[in-house]
Amino acid sequence: MAKEKKIKGSGQSVGSDKTLKMSLTVIFSFISIVYVLPVFFVLLNSFKANTYVKTRTFAWPDSETFVGWANYIKGFTFGNYPFLKSVWYSVFITIASTILILLCTSMAAWFIARVNNLFCKICYYLFVFSMVVPFQMLMFTLAKTADTLHLNTPYTIPIIYLGFGAGLAVFMFSGFIKSIPLEIEEAAAIDGCGPIRTFFSVVLPMLKSTMISTGILEIMWVWNDYLLPYLVLDRTKYMTIPIHIQYLQGSYGSVDLGAIMALITLSIIPIIIFYLTCQKYIIAGVAAGAVKG
Repeated sequence: MAKEKKIKGSGQSVGSDKTLKMSLTVIFSFISIVYVLPVFFVLLNSFKANTYVKTRTFAWPDSETFVGWANYIKGFTFGNYPFLKSVWYSVFITIASTILILLCTSMAAWFIARVNNLFCKICYYLFVFSMVVPFQMLMFTLAKTADTLHLNTPYTIPIIYLGFGAGLAVFMFSGFIKSIPLEIEEAAAIDGCGPIRTFFSVVLPMLKSTMISTGILEIMWVWNDYLLPYLVLDRTKYMTIPIHIQYLQGSYGSVDLGAIMALITLSIIPIIIFYLTCQKYIIAGVAAGAVKG
């Protein structure tokens, strides 16, 4: 009798678990659809004529509203500033900033985690504190400083991104480095490795998962960033993709929403594909960096 009750109880538990999983699946599927819908409508409206983007925003393109690739062609050729030039600046800034952030912050995190004196603890908490400081509090001072130090070009702005991206990166790297046994580095020192060689030959290869996940987050942030390049760069000479889209206007301030939707689609497709391809590394890296605080 007791066995029958135990089996019945376990069966009810399994049934309740299945119900809970099904409910969570339905809820999160609905949330996912809500998040995806804006991207879908941007893609949909990129094939409509400008007038119908405003009046038939949520309608499917038909023979009257459909314009094919005309919006994409106009987006590429509109104005005196070529879109491909903006693409080059966005790609360069994103790649250079990410490489600089990963290299400098991984070395800083290793030093902080291993030395662990009062100075390093203060530096660590300053890095963490920087993540909660709103950019709006610093932007005007930052723009003035960037002009004074001549950091207002696409080839120098990665230095500014290093400062803003260092907080999250140091936090993630430090957590993972603390989980690495110190004996591995001591063995490298016994074999004759100095600090620099120990870092690049021993520590850096073990940071692969965290480095990939941090790099993905930094790439998505820099690629989509609008405000920092807008404040720092000379917009008559340099435009990133978000700034280029913002200035996609005709005479008397008229805006071609069809062309804007087309360029927005072109700008988000690469980052969506990149994220979907590498999302597993984000989870692995965050989990690895959360081993020790």
